[in-house]
Amino acid sequence: MFTKKARSALIAALLLSTGPAFAETMVKEVQVDIDMDAVQNLKAANQWANIADDLENAVVGRLAGRTADDGAKISIDIDEVTLANTIEQMAGVADSKLTGHVNVTHDNNNTVFDSYDLTVTFDQAGPLIVSGTDLAQLTTNSKEYYDAMIAAFADRVVADLK
Repeated sequence: MFTKKARSALIAALLLSTGPAFAETMVKEVQVDIDMDAVQNLKAANQWANIADDLENAVVGRLAGRTADDGAKISIDIDEVTLANTIEQMAGVADSKLTGHVNVTHDNNNTVFDSYDLTVTFDQAGPLIVSGTDLAQLTTNSKEYYDAMIAAFADRVVADLK
């Protein structure tokens, strides 16, 4: 009988001690940067001119209930070369991708830190395309493609928060 009580107490203590590890990371700021001057492909520069604002808004929109004045800062730097190459590819959208470097920092909590490269492919964004869209007619310069790539990237950033 003592063993059952001791085991139950040990399990309860373990669960209580690991609780904060499962807490969601709260966020105070999201910043997306891209050097559009570095994009030598004029078509890509025009087409993705608002990517920083659009991606920032998409990430913030997915953080409902997870914002705090003392939260983490998410910084994203979009890879200009990959972006331009994606637009240049005329083989279609299947091989396209959006790549960036993500940093998560916190002013007061060093355990809230992450730094990684994130690539989202069209395969990952495909399910986010508006229902009824003719995928055979989809190109890298379509609004549906753009919206799906932004949505997929934002989803991954938020899902990867520790």
